[in-house]
Amino acid sequence: MTHNAKVWTALVTVYVIWGSTYLGIAVAGETIPPLFAASTRFIAAGTLMALIVRSRGGSLHVPRRAFASCVAIGILLPGANSVLFFAERNVPTGLASLIIASVPLWVAVLRLAGRERLPWQVLAGVGVGFAGVAVLAQPSGGARAWGIALCVLSALMWSSGSFLSARLPMPADPFAATTYEMLAGGILMFVPSLFTLHAFSPSLHSILGWIYLVVFGSIVGYTAYVWLLANAPLGLVSTYAFVNPVIAITLGVLFRGEHLTWRLLVGAVVVVVAVATVVRKEPPVAAQLEEGVR
Repeated sequence: MTHNAKVWTALVTVYVIWGSTYLGIAVAGETIPPLFAASTRFIAAGTLMALIVRSRGGSLHVPRRAFASCVAIGILLPGANSVLFFAERNVPTGLASLIIASVPLWVAVLRLAGRERLPWQVLAGVGVGFAGVAVLAQPSGGARAWGIALCVLSALMWSSGSFLSARLPMPADPFAATTYEMLAGGILMFVPSLFTLHAFSPSLHSILGWIYLVVFGSIVGYTAYVWLLANAPLGLVSTYAFVNPVIAITLGVLFRGEHLTWRLLVGAVVVVVAVATVVRKEPPVAAQLEEGVR
Protein backbone atom coordinates (compact mmCIF):
# COMPACT_ATOMS: atom_id res chain seq x y z
CA MET A 1 0.00 0.00 0.00
CA THR A 2 1.37 3.42 -0.95
CA HIS A 3 1.84 6.18 1.62
CA ASN A 4 -1.01 8.18 0.11
CA ALA A 5 -3.31 5.15 0.34
CA LYS A 6 -2.34 4.66 3.99
CA VAL A 7 -3.09 8.32 4.73
CA TRP A 8 -6.56 8.13 3.21
CA THR A 9 -7.29 4.78 4.87
CA ALA A 10 -6.43 6.26 8.26
CA LEU A 11 -8.37 9.46 7.48
CA VAL A 12 -11.51 7.56 6.46
CA THR A 13 -11.12 5.47 9.63
CA VAL A 14 -11.16 8.63 11.75
CA TYR A 15 -14.06 10.07 9.73
CA VAL A 16 -16.25 6.99 10.14
CA ILE A 17 -15.31 5.94 13.67
CA TRP A 18 -15.41 9.34 15.34
CA GLY A 19 -18.50 10.28 13.34
CA SER A 20 -20.19 7.07 14.50
CA THR A 21 -19.41 7.53 18.20
CA TYR A 22 -22.57 9.67 18.52
CA LEU A 23 -24.62 6.68 17.41
CA GLY A 24 -22.62 4.44 19.75
CA ILE A 25 -23.32 6.77 22.68
CA ALA A 26 -27.03 6.82 21.91
CA VAL A 27 -27.22 3.01 21.68
CA ALA A 28 -25.10 2.38 24.78
CA GLY A 29 -27.11 4.93 26.77
CA GLU A 30 -30.45 3.33 25.96
CA THR A 31 -30.25 0.82 28.84
CA ILE A 32 -26.95 1.60 30.57
CA PRO A 33 -27.01 4.56 33.00
CA PRO A 34 -25.07 7.40 31.32
CA LEU A 35 -22.59 8.04 34.13
CA PHE A 36 -21.82 4.34 34.55
CA ALA A 37 -21.47 3.83 30.79
CA ALA A 38 -19.07 6.76 30.44
CA SER A 39 -16.96 5.95 33.51
CA THR A 40 -16.51 2.26 32.72
CA ARG A 41 -15.82 3.07 29.08
CA PHE A 42 -12.89 5.29 29.97
CA ILE A 43 -11.54 2.99 32.66
CA ALA A 44 -11.53 0.12 30.15
CA ALA A 45 -10.11 2.26 27.34
CA GLY A 46 -7.46 3.75 29.63
CA THR A 47 -6.38 0.29 30.75
CA LEU A 48 -6.11 -0.88 27.13
CA MET A 49 -4.17 2.26 26.24
CA ALA A 50 -1.74 1.57 29.09
CA LEU A 51 -1.14 -1.91 27.67
CA ILE A 52 -0.47 -0.33 24.26
CA VAL A 53 2.06 2.06 25.79
CA ARG A 54 3.94 -0.81 27.44
CA SER A 55 3.78 -3.00 24.32
CA ARG A 56 5.39 -0.14 22.35
CA GLY A 57 8.23 -0.05 24.85
CA GLY A 58 6.99 3.24 26.28
CA SER A 59 6.89 4.38 29.88
CA LEU A 60 3.96 5.47 32.01
CA HIS A 61 6.27 7.37 34.35
CA VAL A 62 5.53 11.09 34.03
CA PRO A 63 6.49 14.18 36.07
CA ARG A 64 4.09 15.23 38.84
CA ARG A 65 3.04 18.43 37.09
CA ALA A 66 2.30 16.55 33.88
CA PHE A 67 0.28 13.97 35.83
CA ALA A 68 -1.73 16.74 37.52
CA SER A 69 -2.42 18.25 34.10
CA CYS A 70 -3.68 14.88 32.84
CA VAL A 71 -6.07 14.67 35.80
CA ALA A 72 -7.41 18.17 35.08
CA ILE A 73 -7.85 17.42 31.38
CA GLY A 74 -9.36 14.06 32.29
CA ILE A 75 -12.07 15.80 34.27
CA LEU A 76 -12.96 18.04 31.33
CA LEU A 77 -12.71 15.71 28.31
CA PRO A 78 -14.20 12.44 29.59
CA GLY A 79 -16.51 14.63 31.67
CA ALA A 80 -17.75 16.29 28.48
CA ASN A 81 -18.36 12.85 27.02
CA SER A 82 -20.43 11.77 30.04
CA VAL A 83 -22.55 14.92 29.68
CA LEU A 84 -23.15 13.92 26.06
CA PHE A 85 -24.43 10.52 27.24
CA PHE A 86 -27.14 12.34 29.21
CA ALA A 87 -27.85 14.80 26.38
CA GLU A 88 -28.38 12.18 23.67
CA ARG A 89 -31.29 10.69 25.60
CA ASN A 90 -33.29 13.74 24.54
CA VAL A 91 -31.41 15.10 21.51
CA PRO A 92 -31.04 13.40 18.08
CA THR A 93 -27.48 12.25 17.34
CA GLY A 94 -27.18 14.47 14.26
CA LEU A 95 -28.11 17.61 16.18
CA ALA A 96 -25.77 16.67 19.04
CA SER A 97 -22.88 16.17 16.63
CA LEU A 98 -23.41 19.59 15.06
CA ILE A 99 -23.40 21.36 18.42
CA ILE A 100 -20.23 19.47 19.43
CA ALA A 101 -18.73 20.45 16.06
CA SER A 102 -18.71 24.03 17.38
CA VAL A 103 -15.75 23.15 19.64
CA PRO A 104 -13.20 24.91 17.33
CA LEU A 105 -15.39 28.03 17.53
CA TRP A 106 -15.36 27.97 21.33
CA VAL A 107 -11.60 27.40 21.33
CA ALA A 108 -11.20 30.52 19.17
CA VAL A 109 -13.26 32.47 21.74
CA LEU A 110 -11.00 31.20 24.54
CA ARG A 111 -7.96 32.26 22.54
CA LEU A 112 -9.45 35.72 22.10
CA ALA A 113 -10.10 35.86 25.85
CA GLY A 114 -6.41 35.06 26.28
CA ARG A 115 -5.64 38.13 24.14
CA GLU A 116 -4.41 36.21 21.13
CA ARG A 117 -4.72 37.89 17.75
CA LEU A 118 -6.62 35.85 15.20
CA PRO A 119 -7.06 36.41 11.43
CA TRP A 120 -10.22 38.20 10.41
CA GLN A 121 -11.36 35.10 8.52
CA VAL A 122 -11.34 33.16 11.79
CA LEU A 123 -13.31 35.89 13.55
CA ALA A 124 -15.86 35.91 10.72
CA GLY A 125 -16.10 32.12 10.87
CA VAL A 126 -16.72 32.23 14.62
CA GLY A 127 -19.51 34.77 14.21
CA VAL A 128 -21.21 32.88 11.39
CA GLY A 129 -20.74 29.57 13.20
CA PHE A 130 -22.45 30.73 16.36
CA ALA A 131 -25.32 32.04 14.26
CA GLY A 132 -25.69 28.49 12.96
CA VAL A 133 -25.58 27.11 16.51
CA ALA A 134 -28.31 29.58 17.47
CA VAL A 135 -30.47 28.21 14.64
CA LEU A 136 -29.87 24.68 15.89
CA ALA A 137 -30.33 25.41 19.59
CA GLN A 138 -34.10 25.64 19.39
CA PRO A 139 -36.13 22.68 20.69
CA SER A 140 -37.72 20.82 17.79
CA GLY A 141 -37.91 17.35 16.27
CA GLY A 142 -37.98 15.61 19.66
CA ALA A 143 -35.09 17.60 21.12
CA ARG A 144 -35.65 19.13 24.54
CA ALA A 145 -34.24 22.45 25.69
CA TRP A 146 -32.28 20.95 28.60
CA GLY A 147 -30.80 18.29 26.30
CA ILE A 148 -29.58 20.98 23.90
CA ALA A 149 -28.18 22.92 26.86
CA LEU A 150 -26.23 19.81 27.91
CA CYS A 151 -24.79 19.53 24.38
CA VAL A 152 -23.60 23.14 24.61
CA LEU A 153 -22.12 22.42 28.06
CA SER A 154 -20.34 19.37 26.63
CA ALA A 155 -18.88 21.49 23.82
CA LEU A 156 -17.71 24.10 26.34
CA MET A 157 -16.05 21.45 28.53
CA TRP A 158 -14.42 19.84 25.50
CA SER A 159 -13.09 23.15 24.16
CA SER A 160 -11.79 24.13 27.61
CA GLY A 161 -9.97 20.81 27.96
CA SER A 162 -8.49 21.09 24.48
CA PHE A 163 -7.48 24.71 25.08
CA LEU A 164 -5.75 23.93 28.37
CA SER A 165 -4.04 20.81 27.04
CA ALA A 166 -1.84 22.97 24.82
CA ARG A 167 -0.93 25.28 27.70
CA LEU A 168 -0.31 22.92 30.59
CA PRO A 169 2.76 20.69 31.03
CA MET A 170 1.83 17.35 29.48
CA PRO A 171 3.63 13.98 29.13
CA ALA A 172 5.87 13.76 26.08
CA ASP A 173 4.19 10.50 24.97
CA PRO A 174 0.65 11.30 23.75
CA PHE A 175 -0.43 7.71 24.42
CA ALA A 176 0.67 7.99 28.04
CA ALA A 177 -1.11 11.34 28.35
CA THR A 178 -4.35 9.92 27.02
CA THR A 179 -4.02 6.88 29.29
CA TYR A 180 -3.98 9.06 32.41
CA GLU A 181 -6.72 11.35 31.09
CA MET A 182 -9.04 8.43 30.45
CA LEU A 183 -8.29 6.73 33.76
CA ALA A 184 -8.60 9.97 35.75
CA GLY A 185 -11.93 10.89 34.23
CA GLY A 186 -13.28 7.35 34.42
CA ILE A 187 -12.28 6.74 38.05
CA LEU A 188 -13.63 10.09 39.24
CA MET A 189 -17.01 9.32 37.64
CA PHE A 190 -17.13 5.66 38.68
CA VAL A 191 -18.03 5.98 42.37
CA PRO A 192 -21.02 8.33 41.86
CA SER A 193 -22.11 6.20 38.90
CA LEU A 194 -22.66 3.25 41.24
CA PHE A 195 -25.59 5.12 42.79
CA THR A 196 -27.36 5.18 39.41
CA LEU A 197 -27.51 1.40 38.96
CA HIS A 198 -31.12 0.93 40.04
CA ALA A 199 -32.63 -2.11 38.30
CA PHE A 200 -29.53 -2.37 36.10
CA SER A 201 -30.44 -4.50 33.08
CA PRO A 202 -28.47 -3.57 29.94
CA SER A 203 -29.61 -4.86 26.58
CA LEU A 204 -27.33 -6.67 24.14
CA HIS A 205 -27.44 -3.66 21.80
CA SER A 206 -26.29 -1.31 24.56
CA ILE A 207 -23.47 -3.65 25.57
CA LEU A 208 -22.30 -3.88 21.95
CA GLY A 209 -22.51 -0.09 21.66
CA TRP A 210 -20.36 0.26 24.79
CA ILE A 211 -17.78 -2.21 23.44
CA TYR A 212 -17.69 -0.29 20.15
CA LEU A 213 -16.97 2.97 21.99
CA VAL A 214 -14.13 1.38 23.98
CA VAL A 215 -12.40 -0.56 21.20
CA PHE A 216 -13.07 1.55 18.13
CA GLY A 217 -13.95 5.02 19.39
CA SER A 218 -11.16 5.27 21.96
CA ILE A 219 -8.44 2.91 20.71
CA VAL A 220 -8.63 2.33 16.94
CA GLY A 221 -9.75 5.86 16.07
CA TYR A 222 -7.17 7.45 18.34
CA THR A 223 -4.33 5.30 17.00
CA ALA A 224 -5.25 6.24 13.43
CA TYR A 225 -5.41 9.91 14.45
CA VAL A 226 -1.97 9.88 16.08
CA TRP A 227 -0.50 8.19 13.00
CA LEU A 228 -2.06 10.84 10.78
CA LEU A 229 -0.59 13.67 12.84
CA ALA A 230 2.87 12.25 12.18
CA ASN A 231 2.34 11.37 8.52
CA ALA A 232 -0.13 13.84 6.97
CA PRO A 233 -0.58 17.64 6.78
CA LEU A 234 -2.43 19.04 9.81
CA GLY A 235 -4.87 20.86 7.53
CA LEU A 236 -5.93 17.54 6.00
CA VAL A 237 -6.15 15.79 9.37
CA SER A 238 -8.26 18.62 10.81
CA THR A 239 -10.98 17.99 8.22
CA TYR A 240 -12.44 15.41 10.60
CA ALA A 241 -13.89 18.34 12.58
CA PHE A 242 -16.43 19.13 9.88
CA VAL A 243 -16.79 15.68 8.30
CA ASN A 244 -17.79 13.91 11.54
CA PRO A 245 -21.18 15.70 11.79
CA VAL A 246 -22.04 14.63 8.24
CA ILE A 247 -21.31 11.01 9.18
CA ALA A 248 -23.28 11.33 12.43
CA ILE A 249 -26.33 12.83 10.68
CA THR A 250 -26.29 10.12 8.00
CA LEU A 251 -26.09 7.31 10.56
CA GLY A 252 -28.83 8.88 12.66
CA VAL A 253 -31.16 8.93 9.66
CA LEU A 254 -30.29 5.38 8.59
CA PHE A 255 -30.28 3.61 11.96
CA ARG A 256 -32.36 5.69 14.36
CA GLY A 257 -35.04 7.04 12.07
CA GLU A 258 -34.05 10.65 12.70
CA HIS A 259 -35.61 13.22 10.38
CA LEU A 260 -33.91 15.96 8.43
CA THR A 261 -35.63 19.33 8.81
CA TRP A 262 -34.91 22.57 7.02
CA ARG A 263 -33.73 24.09 10.29
CA LEU A 264 -31.27 21.22 10.81
CA LEU A 265 -30.03 21.41 7.22
CA VAL A 266 -29.56 25.20 7.29
CA GLY A 267 -27.86 25.06 10.67
CA ALA A 268 -25.68 22.17 9.53
CA VAL A 269 -24.47 24.01 6.43
CA VAL A 270 -23.73 27.19 8.38
CA VAL A 271 -21.87 25.41 11.20
CA VAL A 272 -19.89 23.08 8.93
CA VAL A 273 -18.79 25.92 6.61
CA ALA A 274 -17.85 28.11 9.58
CA VAL A 275 -15.88 25.34 11.29
CA ALA A 276 -14.15 24.52 8.00
CA THR A 277 -13.13 28.18 7.68
CA VAL A 278 -11.77 28.33 11.23
CA VAL A 279 -9.95 25.00 11.02
CA ARG A 280 -8.38 25.60 7.62
CA LYS A 281 -7.34 29.21 8.17
CA GLU A 282 -6.09 28.81 11.71
CA PRO A 283 -5.71 25.16 12.84
CA PRO A 284 -7.33 25.28 16.27
CA VAL A 285 -5.92 24.17 19.57
CA ALA A 286 -8.79 21.66 19.59
CA ALA A 287 -6.97 19.62 16.96
CA GLN A 288 -4.73 18.16 19.64
CA LEU A 289 -3.99 14.59 20.61
CA GLU A 290 -6.56 14.77 23.38
CA GLU A 291 -9.28 14.49 20.76
CA GLY A 292 -8.54 10.77 20.99
CA VAL A 293 -10.48 10.69 24.24
CA ARG A 294 -13.54 10.92 22.03
